[in-house]
Amino acid sequence: MSKRLLALALIVLLGAPVAEAQNKPAQPRAASPRGALDAEEQNNISVFKRLSPSVVHITTLAVQRDFFSLRTSEQPSGTGTGFIWDDAGHVVTNFHVIQGGDRATVTLNDQSSYPAKLVGAFPDRDIAVLRIEAPRDKLPAIPLGTSRDLQVGQKVYAIGNPFGLDQTLTTGIVSALNREIESVTRRTIKGAIQTDAAINPGNSGGPLLDSAGRLIGVNTAIYSPSGASAGIGFAIPVDEVNRIVPRLIRDGRFIRPALGVTSGPENLAKALGAPKGVLLVNVADGSPAAAAGLRPFGRDRVGRIIQGDVITAIDGQAVADLDDMLSLLETRQIGEKVTLSVWRSGQTRKVAATLGSSD
Repeated sequence: MSKRLLALALIVLLGAPVAEAQNKPAQPRAASPRGALDAEEQNNISVFKRLSPSVVHITTLAVQRDFFSLRTSEQPSGTGTGFIWDDAGHVVTNFHVIQGGDRATVTLNDQSSYPAKLVGAFPDRDIAVLRIEAPRDKLPAIPLGTSRDLQVGQKVYAIGNPFGLDQTLTTGIVSALNREIESVTRRTIKGAIQTDAAINPGNSGGPLLDSAGRLIGVNTAIYSPSGASAGIGFAIPVDEVNRIVPRLIRDGRFIRPALGVTSGPENLAKALGAPKGVLLVNVADGSPAAAAGLRPFGRDRVGRIIQGDVITAIDGQAVADLDDMLSLLETRQIGEKVTLSVWRSGQTRKVAATLGSSD
């Protein structure tokens, strides 16, 4: 049989069934039934549904002037996440989210947007508080947890707006506790929570939640050369946040209690054979330190060293350097009495002092 006849025979044999199939309507396959969601999935869904209304999207705008026309315009300068602190419209976020912006807009879960006013900020802890004028029924305050009893391995959730994408949920665990990260002012933030929950650009300022849906931290940093999540993220612990935010709302800024002293560099302490602590090189007149009888190191008329004081502990908590002392003072109130452990000429004594204001 020739090739032509063979081809015609195949068309005759195969063409009819194909034509018949083409005349039948296309039917999608039926979905296979599934069982109930497992307990973990149900909790994931529940936490997101309950807490996402408390999470907001923050957009900052900066005023720019055209070089040639000198006309000014507002351009987006950054985005981030925040969460509703109370039904008075206070919103908590990272300071670096709003840093450099001239104006901020807060977008709620229902996509309604409101201009935000800066209430106060504490850059040393990368925390800022904004306020919006919105109906109270649109302002569900986020439930607060505690960070003092966190354990490595417990489950956590992060809700945020990574890369400008609204309302994203990621999950993970507490990977480590008591980490140290650097704030925008280069002050050390101690006690940070490390997590492997994906935290990407745009998640900053958003909540880190426990499995009960309570706030346990504020997502603030990503440890990654590329700037994207690489399995290591950090959050400011909620106990720190809960200590700072009420003061920002009340005072518009965080006023640190102070002793009125100036410390010397670490190498000076080593050269003088002094222990670790805050070596005093100046005590302000009329300050709490002066009232407590503290004395700075100095020199006499012929250049000999006059032994001064080194603060080695506050209320029994050791201070290794100035950063340690400032962190401890931030946990106290102006007017509060503290007991200082003070070293001088090889002897340590206890000294009572009443904290003043850093203003």
